[in-house]
Amino acid sequence: MTFSLQSLYKIVVGVLLLVHSFQAAGQSKKDLVSGDFLNLGFSQFIEDLERQTGYTFYYEPDDFDSLQVTMQVKNQPLHTVLAALFQDSAFRFAIDPANRVFITRTAAVITFLPADRSVQSPDSVVAYAPPENEETTRLISGAESKVHEIGTKTYRKSAGNAVITGYIRNIRNGEALIGAAVFIEKPSIGAIADAMGYYSITLPKGRHTLKIKSFGMRETYRTIELYGNGTLDIEMKESVIALREVAVIAGADVNVTSSQMGQVKLSMKTIRQIPSALGEADLLRTVMTVPGVKSVGESSVGLNIRGGSADQNLITFNDVPVYNPSHLFGFFTSFNPDILKDVELYKSAIPARYGGRLSSVLEINSRDGNRKRLVGAGGIGLLTGKLSIEGPIVKDKSSFLISGRSTYSDWLLKKLENQGFRNGSASFYDVNVHLSHEVDQKNSVYLSGYLSGDRFRLLGDTLYTYQNKLISFKWKRMLSKRLFGSISLSHNQYQYDMKSTRVQENAFGIDFGIKQYNAKIDFEYELSTRQKLHFGGSSIRYELQSGSMSPIGPNSLVRENRLEPEQAQESAVYLESHSEISDRLLLSVGLRGSMFNYLGPKSVSRYVEGFPLEKRYLKETVRYNKGENIQTYLQPEYRASLRYVLTGGTSLKASFTTTRQYLHLLTNTMTVSPTDVWKLSDVHLKPQKGSQFSLGWYRNLLNNKIELSAEAYYKDIRNFLDFKSGDSLILNHNIETATVVTNGKAYGIELLAKKMSGKVNGWVAYTYSRTLLRAVDRASADAPNNGNYYPANYDKPHDVTIAANYKLTHRLNFSLNFTYSTGRPYTPPIGKYLVEGAWRTFYAERNQYRIPDYYRTDVSINIEGNHKVRKLAHSSWTLAVYNLLGRRNPSSVYFQTNRGNVQGYQLSIFGKPVPSITYNFRF
Repeated sequence: MTFSLQSLYKIVVGVLLLVHSFQAAGQSKKDLVSGDFLNLGFSQFIEDLERQTGYTFYYEPDDFDSLQVTMQVKNQPLHTVLAALFQDSAFRFAIDPANRVFITRTAAVITFLPADRSVQSPDSVVAYAPPENEETTRLISGAESKVHEIGTKTYRKSAGNAVITGYIRNIRNGEALIGAAVFIEKPSIGAIADAMGYYSITLPKGRHTLKIKSFGMRETYRTIELYGNGTLDIEMKESVIALREVAVIAGADVNVTSSQMGQVKLSMKTIRQIPSALGEADLLRTVMTVPGVKSVGESSVGLNIRGGSADQNLITFNDVPVYNPSHLFGFFTSFNPDILKDVELYKSAIPARYGGRLSSVLEINSRDGNRKRLVGAGGIGLLTGKLSIEGPIVKDKSSFLISGRSTYSDWLLKKLENQGFRNGSASFYDVNVHLSHEVDQKNSVYLSGYLSGDRFRLLGDTLYTYQNKLISFKWKRMLSKRLFGSISLSHNQYQYDMKSTRVQENAFGIDFGIKQYNAKIDFEYELSTRQKLHFGGSSIRYELQSGSMSPIGPNSLVRENRLEPEQAQESAVYLESHSEISDRLLLSVGLRGSMFNYLGPKSVSRYVEGFPLEKRYLKETVRYNKGENIQTYLQPEYRASLRYVLTGGTSLKASFTTTRQYLHLLTNTMTVSPTDVWKLSDVHLKPQKGSQFSLGWYRNLLNNKIELSAEAYYKDIRNFLDFKSGDSLILNHNIETATVVTNGKAYGIELLAKKMSGKVNGWVAYTYSRTLLRAVDRASADAPNNGNYYPANYDKPHDVTIAANYKLTHRLNFSLNFTYSTGRPYTPPIGKYLVEGAWRTFYAERNQYRIPDYYRTDVSINIEGNHKVRKLAHSSWTLAVYNLLGRRNPSSVYFQTNRGNVQGYQLSIFGKPVPSITYNFRF
């Protein structure tokens, strides 16, 4: 018998494989892997495998520096563990006869030559590809792999329902996951976690698989055996902890399935991607990119939402109202982005628990702080620096969060060509402190404090300073399995002053202040799996220091002028019901009753009845004592919304909302200014009233990856205050004589296309809106536009926004922001006329002309440092260019008389590209 070389080769290979099989059999126990791996760095994970199995691993460390492993394994073969780990990822592995494991990206290593010694393409070879099965897809956390028994265990199963309650938190830092969805599929029953991460769900007794989803977190599940009422706390992992990137969006179809319309929720990840003017992530600038939200000026963060003025928005920070949410006339937002959890905006269908403003609610919440370990974050930009530190006080029970931010912008002012700016100065700071403590399973308490201050002098000697102070305490308690309540007490204060001392004879100081004392109690009660009730009440005490002017220095000839303080009490109760009438129809109805008491001490002017409110018709002044009721307003507010689901991921929604506002912002400037005057409703100035009807169409495509929506609205506005031409609003003892009471209408349509996952994400928004006002007394000589409708100062019919982000790699992404809007209205002089030998300027009808249209393009590049787990600090760089095309968008138009001629000027805040660079770090 003769043997060919090929036959000999086959025999040798067969013998080697046989020997290897005997060796493998002898080492079978050594091939098995066991252990609980939680957020373990990849290199550490491999070291554990090498110690357990004796295998040697070969891989490129840079490919895995940002990856972490979370799984629970018990006596599983090595190849099964690796197959589960790399399932649906770009990584491949191969094991050769010498117990070597090769891990590569995309292409697998060939560990043997084929019998015919031909070489195949590595792309077509899979060294190991086990079949998908339950074993490989569920090698995850121990909480998912075991059955959770809830209630008192019984050996005989009983019928009926039981209630499960608990908290949903981030496993990394213990933060509550607001809006996390808990549900079962058959039958379809679900619940949403509230602002504290608390949820309550009623299910039939028996075995179920709970699914849990939350934005930015990896979807998880819990297998439960439900015997009776009980608790189940759930911790979720961020989506980035898996080897492969998993895009999980909690309640991805919530825009279609919920009854809420006109609601926008923004994550901090989204906010950081939007380029801003000076490199600082700006939440209010991001809010302005959504449809229906505008601003009148480049340097203003006063929001005009669905035809509302800037004062008609309730902006809260940790449940406390904020009067001026900006620094340096709007160049920066007042809130440090590093400490924020989320931002939620209600443009319509405002929940009944909110009141006191006509147009919208913007709810801003800070994080609770890390309950697991001490961490920090900071950043250094061209103009600002910031630092925040957080950590546990008692691990897993209580935490603290402290942050500070300040500016050093004077150096930049010195570089400007304008001499007035070069001699100016500008600075601001803000400080946040937040403490949280979980007393027990049923009680949690929270304490928050915020302090900010601004000080600047630009284009002159006038020094402006203003300050915000907020403090709040909140106690949340689970009263029963179905009833949950919270009590909050807070105080907020806003004050400003203005000083000018260049000319000693005219040296003066003006100051203004407003204080609020707030108390709220809220309850949530689950009637059944298909109906929930929200009810509660609130009380607000207002104290206004209405303004004063005082001389500065012994040589000043300025006379002291001080307005009387104002005080009032606003109280409210509310009841709201959310009912799932059927799988298609969901209805929410609410009723809010508000009462406003204008209180003494106060002197009130009385005018001749039947005549206009003018000083010449002043009849008498009536004095009211401290605490005496001067005027009472008692009014109901109605809230209703419904949703009807069509086929194919489509729904229709409608809402009707009435609102009342007892505060007025008196201003004749186009943007929110620290010198604007806030005024309480009184005998002459009635509360503002608003009624809004909205209709919306919503559709999701491609498995909820793309959201489409169209919303139309009509709003009726009553008792809105405009100003009389030529009258002063500052330090006016009879402010009612300087205002024009108007009624108005606002209407529009908002279109949105959004894609929030994938390498390319973002949204395109278009808004058409109009806001028209008309004097109530149309026959009055002070009625603008001869008593006809005229555009409001913030009326800008067309608005287009594109916000896009391209994620090139895990460490590099590009962002683009484009915005276009119609120019806002203004009133120009159109002629001159001669009166008694003096020339006077003749102005056009109010707001009948418009400044040029506005458009701007911003770009930024965000560069993350490497994602190695063991580093002293994780860093990132943001390179941005604001107004890339250098367009000189006019922020305002003003006129000056020069040698008898009236000349017009356009003021551009950013007339050139503004580059910026910011370094951020976390440790």
